[in-house]
This record gives sequence, structure tokens and C-alpha cells, in this order.
Amino acid sequence: MSDNERHTGSCLCGAVRFTTRGPLRGVIYCHCSQCRKQTGHHYAATNVPDGNIVIEGSESISWYRASPEAQRGFCGTCGSALFWKRDGSDYVSVLAGSFDQPSGLEGISHIFVADKGDYYGITDGLPQHGQSTP
Repeated sequence: MSDNERHTGSCLCGAVRFTTRGPLRGVIYCHCSQCRKQTGHHYAATNVPDGNIVIEGSESISWYRASPEAQRGFCGTCGSALFWKRDGSDYVSVLAGSFDQPSGLEGISHIFVADKGDYYGITDGLPQHGQSTP
């Protein structure tokens, strides 16, 4: 992958659109209770350095502080979950499902599996971490 690599995506209604440049990290699946409650299942996200993402329609993004150290961004029009941002970090997590196809994304691991929902199993063979990644 090269720094010229580009990916686009949006929320369901299109009020928020984004373009990323450069390679994307593999998808991490988060099974914590906050991610499950926000999305109805688990979170699947990649990371993008702040300088490598351009967001159109940012005025439509609503930010919700779900914990003392991070916030979650979603479209205030259609409710699509889009972003997760740790305070003071130089990157933003972008939900994998919000990228236009083909995304080229692949899963790399599961985190907070000790908190996962009781209604599903994790059977894809990817590494699993009880809490965050080591």
C-alpha cells in the first residue's frame, strides 16, 4: 500500500462524507459493552492519522463522551456511528462499515472479548484479547 492510497466513505444519509489517504490499519473488533450498546453488536474499526482524513459535513457530526478518555462521533441526521477519538491522540478510529466498497480492509484482532455479548461466538481464528491489545 502506498501513501497515494485513497478511501472514501460516509454515513447512511450522506450528510457526513470522508476521504482518507495512505494505508489503513487492519480492522480491530471491539466487544466492550459501550461499543455493543452504540452499534447493536461489536465495533469494527480501523485507525487514520488526523492529517490523513478530510471530513465533509463535519457540522452534522454529534460527539458523545461515553467515557472520561474518549468520545464517539455519529451523524446527527441519520444516527450512523462513524468515529471514535481518544483524547489527545493524533488519530481517529473510523468504523469499517462506513467505507465505500471495495475497502480492502481485513480483520486483525478482537479486543475486550471478556465483555462480549452472550448471543454470539468468535470463531474467525483472529487473536483475542480479554481487554485492550497488549
